[in-house]
Amino acid sequence: MWLIAALFYLTGFYQRVSPAVMTDELMRAFGISASQLGNLSGFYFYAYVAMQIPTGVLVDSWGARKLLIWGPLCAAAGTALFGATGNFALACLGRAMIGGSTAVAWVVLLKLATHWFPGKKFAMLSGLGLFFGNVGALLAQIPLRLLISDFGWRGVVLGSAAVILGVGVLALIFVKNDPSDDGYRSYAPTTLQRSDRTKLLDVVKGLAKIFTYRNTWLIFLSQGAVVGAILTFTGLWGTPFLKARFSVPSTTAASVCSIMIVCWAVASPVCGALSDRIGRRKPIHTTGCVLATIGWGILFYTPGLSLAAFTVVAALTSAASGAVVVGFAYGKESVPIQFLGTISAIVNIGNMIGPMILQPAIGWVLDKKWTGTLAGGVHVYGVAAFQTGFLLVIGWLLLACVLLSLTKETHCKSAA
Repeated sequence: MWLIAALFYLTGFYQRVSPAVMTDELMRAFGISASQLGNLSGFYFYAYVAMQIPTGVLVDSWGARKLLIWGPLCAAAGTALFGATGNFALACLGRAMIGGSTAVAWVVLLKLATHWFPGKKFAMLSGLGLFFGNVGALLAQIPLRLLISDFGWRGVVLGSAAVILGVGVLALIFVKNDPSDDGYRSYAPTTLQRSDRTKLLDVVKGLAKIFTYRNTWLIFLSQGAVVGAILTFTGLWGTPFLKARFSVPSTTAASVCSIMIVCWAVASPVCGALSDRIGRRKPIHTTGCVLATIGWGILFYTPGLSLAAFTVVAALTSAASGAVVVGFAYGKESVPIQFLGTISAIVNIGNMIGPMILQPAIGWVLDKKWTGTLAGGVHVYGVAAFQTGFLLVIGWLLLACVLLSLTKETHCKSAA
């Protein structure tokens, strides 16, 4: 059950970072600038964020199965539209369809983990889920770049649509909301095991209550800094930045981003399991944010840094960023258990607001700093322009460090 949801999350993560290795192709195909490219990529996040609260409410009232069937079907349709159209507005619509439909993946993943696994495994499973997502991001680096070189970006995107459709078919055949649907004992609390049509209204009424808990706000506002930094870099602006700074080809730049994604992927379940083991959330979450802030500062602004040294620091920074996964368990334990889906959606909105804001904002800064240089009809941006744009990343990370220091420890126990 959980694996099929993890596969869908993998495809969604692949979709959100895939523009990074086809920036030149997209700018050339649609005749767009950096800010427009940022918005094209950002439409995924706009729709993703907009769908999080509805997804949380629906998964708490309808269960995971329906969302895990319809999500891949809609994502496949949006992917096909994005790959087939030559119109920029329709391409943005396709990206929005992908983002809105894959928005269900993470919340469904956590919902199924609650029903099919012991509660003490939740943070570890959250990290393992992020590991699957990062496998998707890894596939969107060098493997995707090589496929685009052989088959063109449109052909690869259309092929991706077929794969996503297959995930929906698997969900239709295999996924059940709860072990009790097959006669087995459920791990979920009794209040979450029943299917109750009046529950939808209860969840909607409880949405406002969730924001009366202090941790909700603090975690919500801090998540986007860490996730936004790594997805903005590996998912869009890292490759052109590395090409500008080190004069390396796209494949080499993609290799560095791939290393970062691998480190983030491996560190996520480790951080989750460590948090479960010590019975605390705040130290892991806060320390990871502080270390990530220091790491990004070194990467962006240390002069004379060699590519090898950059890669080592980037790997360590990405590993520290893995602590962000603890935010889901932290948020879950900060509110009553009946709001599991909704709080998961709220925390995930915090995650996605990061790249949603930072990707187009940095693109806007790049256009403002553009000196007029073109290469093959594509705008070329200098290192100084990127460094100015990346100040937005550092500022948000510093704020997140302060916010996380103000959170209240849950000691891995759910709120009453």
